[in-house]
Amino acid sequence: MDEKGTDGNGVKYYRLSEVEERNSFKSTWIIIHNKVFDVTKFLEEHPGGEEVLREQAGGDATDSFEDVGHSTDAREMSNSMVIGELHPDDRDKLAKPPESLGTTVQETASWSNWLIPVVAAVIVTFMYHIYTAEEA
Repeated sequence: MDEKGTDGNGVKYYRLSEVEERNSFKSTWIIIHNKVFDVTKFLEEHPGGEEVLREQAGGDATDSFEDVGHSTDAREMSNSMVIGELHPDDRDKLAKPPESLGTTVQETASWSNWLIPVVAAVIVTFMYHIYTAEEA
């Protein structure tokens, strides 16, 4: 890699700090799959509104981009906005949620989804039997 931040294949690398600084109406950059996009000129044209891009400005928009399910045409159009790639040394700095935490939360939520209603039903049934037994 030379002093300009390019490799032997002409790929321009940007540091995460450089991308984070591009978070304004004058210059808006985002990262998707470790590629750096300059979306400044596309803000007003974005079908989802410019605020969607502005929320991701200066950071990693990979999850948001994939969650929306962009069309093939949108993916091809985005290629024209690629200005380089995130420097390899900065790729591990992008915030990724721990995999195990997501699994634990999901398992706990699914377990409590049936336990709470069952306990509530048992309590209501017990109270009903006590109430009807007193009347008889």
